Amino acid sequence: MSSEGVNTGRRKFLTAATSAVGVAGVVGVAVPFLGSWNPSAKAKAAGAPVKADIGKLEPGQMVVVEWRGKPVYVMHRTPSQLEDLPKLDGTLKDPQSEISEQPAYISGVGRSLRPEILVVVGLCTHLGCAPKFRPEVGAADLGGDEWLGGFFCPCHGSKFDLAGRVYSGVPASTNLAVPPYSFEGDNVLVIGVDAEAA
Repeated sequence: MSSEGVNTGRRKFLTAATSAVGVAGVVGVAVPFLGSWNPSAKAKAAGAPVKADIGKLEPGQMVVVEWRGKPVYVMHRTPSQLEDLPKLDGTLKDPQSEISEQPAYISGVGRSLRPEILVVVGLCTHLGCAPKFRPEVGAADLGGDEWLGGFFCPCHGSKFDLAGRVYSGVPASTNLAVPPYSFEGDNVLVIGVDAEAA
């Protein structure tokens, strides 16, 4: 009888030890497998959505968010900057944004879902340089009274207003592109998800 007691104890110990090793093995396999479901850095660069908190973006300020390896300019326009946009129609190549450089749900002079928030890809539509943010009104080197703030491409001199619309007489032929985007609540911008799909 005593030998059976020892065997039973040994059997319970071996069963528990084997179970513990089996559970550890399952966890060791499951963790990397489940981790592989997350998008890789390569997948994110290929177009996974990017979220940006814009709650602290003050009127007149701009931030740059990276999406698909491209800079996206996000600007909080002031009321006076919004009032100035229609004044530039006569100096622009495509003031009504009729050439498709934005999603179908973006329309109007402001080219945005929310009037005060501008979201454009920060690459010149001429050769892909990054235009500089030049919000100052009346800059002498950019046209004096005709310059009401915007973006200036230092590579070849293309100019864009604060809606990303291209000026006439510059190398760029189209407005700055508007990426697909939407909002989560008041303060979170989601670049890469269409407003119609959100």
